This record gives sequence, C-alpha cells and structure tokens, in this order.
Amino acid sequence: MREDTQLLHFAGHVFEPLASGALYWRAENALLVADLHLEKMSSFARQGQLLPPYDTGLTLKRLDSDLTATGARSLIALGDSFHRDYGPQSLSHQDRTTIAQMCARADWFWLSGNHDPAPHALGGQCMAQLERGGLVLTHEPRRGTPGLMAGHLHPAAHIYINGRAIRRPCFVNDGQLLILPAYGASTGNLNILDRAFADLLDFSSLAITMLGRDRLYPVSPRRLIA
Repeated sequence: MREDTQLLHFAGHVFEPLASGALYWRAENALLVADLHLEKMSSFARQGQLLPPYDTGLTLKRLDSDLTATGARSLIALGDSFHRDYGPQSLSHQDRTTIAQMCARADWFWLSGNHDPAPHALGGQCMAQLERGGLVLTHEPRRGTPGLMAGHLHPAAHIYINGRAIRRPCFVNDGQLLILPAYGASTGNLNILDRAFADLLDFSSLAITMLGRDRLYPVSPRRLIA
C-alpha cells in the first residue's frame, strides 16, 4: 500500500477507495463497484435518442484496470450493473469478451438493482444481496441495518473552496450505512444534501471522501453547499 493511499473506515473494516469510484476491500481481496449502468446509451438508442454508444466500453476498460491494479479475486457489483434488463443482450462481442475475461480472473457477484432485477447468464453469480464479513451488500440504501453498503443514489459532494464551487462524486457513510458513488461512464450524480439522503444518514456522524481527477479528498460536512 502506498503511503498516500486514502483509507475509508466503516463498521470495523478498512477499505481503500479508488479515484475511479471503486472500493477495494483488502481483507477480503474484493473490489466493490456500484451503478455501472452498462448499455445506457444503447437503451437510449432504442428510444430514438442516438447518442455515441461508447459508455460500456469505457466503463469496462476502467473496471478491468482497477481489477488488475488491485489483484482482487472477487468483484462485487452493487446493482444497476445494466441500465435495463435487456442490457446483456445488446452487448457488443468485444464487451461480452471483456466481461468473460474478468469473470475468469475473479468471482463476479452481480447484485440486482431497480434497473436490472432479472438474472443473466454472463458468468459469475446473480443475487439480491450478499453478506460478507458481517456486512450486508445490496443495491438500495436503508436505515436500521448496521454495516449496510449500497449504491443507487449516485452521491456527490458539492463544496465551496478557494473561491469556487466544486461538485464531484463521493463515498459517504455515517458508520452504519455506506453509499458508493456511481461507477459508470455515463451516470449522473445527486448532491448528498438532497432530501433523498436526509432520512438515511446521520449527518452528525458523516464521513465523506470525494473523487478527484486522480486522487481522493476527505471533505468536512461543514463545507457542503446545496
């Protein structure tokens, strides 16, 4: 581990967040990602919105790089891995091959999300949620389950610093619930001061790690702006 590695402490465990939005769990040799939203642009094309369909390839390239860099033997995707249930059928041959190669290198756990609740046959295991190391890994965040790790909300920190406003995806947790940023190349984000987070997180115990271009930054809740 490099000396400048940013560590994230949650529910008695230590994680290494990556600037890509992935979370490496060294004790379990597992890489966690949320909200890949693969084939998002192709789903828009089906609706007549012809946008460049490069999002899946970009996301998988970054994921493959993170898997190589960490050497993780487990890959856990916390739901909404595809933008629609029919996403696996619209994958290009190259993207399907990339997924197969990653499945051969690591045990891939696909957790179902609200966008992709149905299982598929791309390799790995499809399930609703996963319990590991005393933690509960799932897609949608909820209160009342200590040690819950989820995605779904695409959290972002909006801060004012050095005379300008900055908004970037972030990891956010209150010691009971941890929400990962969206990993996909074409995903948006939601300010963690939005009402969607208000009933989920204890803001008096908030820990925020914001993604920079090539590094991570701890953020004080006092710097947050709407």
